[in-house]
Amino acid sequence: MNLTVIDKNGSPSGELVVGFPIIENAKGTQSVHDFVVAHRAAQRSGTACTKTAGEVAGTNKKPWRQKGTGRARAGSFQSPLWRGGGVVFGPRPRDFGKKVNRKVRGLALQKALSARLTSGDVVIVDDIKLESAKTKEVVKLLKNLKLDGTTLLVIGGENKDLSLAARNVASVEIVTGTDVNAYQVLRCDKLVFTKVAFETITQRIK
Repeated sequence: MNLTVIDKNGSPSGELVVGFPIIENAKGTQSVHDFVVAHRAAQRSGTACTKTAGEVAGTNKKPWRQKGTGRARAGSFQSPLWRGGGVVFGPRPRDFGKKVNRKVRGLALQKALSARLTSGDVVIVDDIKLESAKTKEVVKLLKNLKLDGTTLLVIGGENKDLSLAARNVASVEIVTGTDVNAYQVLRCDKLVFTKVAFETITQRIK
């Protein structure tokens, strides 16, 4: 597959050959599912916590005597049956992370990127260099590239001006070619890669 490379003004400036096989069948679908589930699970803080009867503040004094009152037996103010008592089988701090093998991550990225390439949602630009770190520069770039909706900008390396300029644009997310993953590729409406970033991803998939 050949992709048209454009400059930041939207004018064609060359072509780029996709250096990895495009997956067009059902292969890799399960790997995408596994990765997305694992990625979203890893975003959970896992800090929900309740106190057990042994952790609730209170006294060891017996609420009332064992017999003769006509009431049910009670041995602790911290009983889970009482208001203010402990919680039985409540949530505890935990790690929701799931392990995903390296090859599965690579296949998921290849499958996700193949789907976006096939649907025509990928734009390749020579490079993204702004004249200044201002939000209007990013808005102008999106307008020149005719991009609507959410956009993922995949760049070759750190770009301070771009990061500063895009932080006030809610529909734009920036990531480097070494860090982008299948979830990010699938989440946004359009993907904009620099040539360097696309070549980096190609090496990762290989």
